[in-house]
Amino acid sequence: MSGKPIPPRPGQGARAARLAEILRVDHAGEMAAVAIYRGQRAVLAGASGHDRIAGQLAHMQTQEAAHLARFEALLTERRVRPTALAPVWRMAAFALGAGTALMGDRAAHACTEAVESVIEDHYADQIAELSGREPELAAELATFRAEELAHRDLAVAEGAREAPGYAVLAAVIRMGCRTAIRISEKL
Repeated sequence: MSGKPIPPRPGQGARAARLAEILRVDHAGEMAAVAIYRGQRAVLAGASGHDRIAGQLAHMQTQEAAHLARFEALLTERRVRPTALAPVWRMAAFALGAGTALMGDRAAHACTEAVESVIEDHYADQIAELSGREPELAAELATFRAEELAHRDLAVAEGAREAPGYAVLAAVIRMGCRTAIRISEKL
């Protein structure tokens, strides 16, 4: 998130520990993304006049679910435990999705734009960090990052930055995402 990869830690098992942090936090992030879209769709799907955004949300949720499935497989393959806060993040993400959807289509898009902006930077840092020692994983992350960028770009095109209170809403969401990332790496 700083634009600089985290330098390798010294000591036996340091690389494995760092890889576990990466997989744990990415799994948590994709789980939260699915929950955000689930919350938004709970409010907007079937609501009169929201067919367009409901379709967009369904598409993005499907992509996030595919990312989540891949990280679930990686956690199993690499014997990495998920974050202990998964139930908390899932509930918070659903509430964030539902809450922003209740504020309207543009606020729902503002949520997507804010989250994906943080995730894009996060994935970019991880790709740089992993490209030398885990090139296959780095390539997968690059694919996921491209999809996250497409979500962000769609949200911006749909008026995310015109949402009421956009600056405050986006800042709070970005701060929450960054905090969740740091906590999920460790717990």
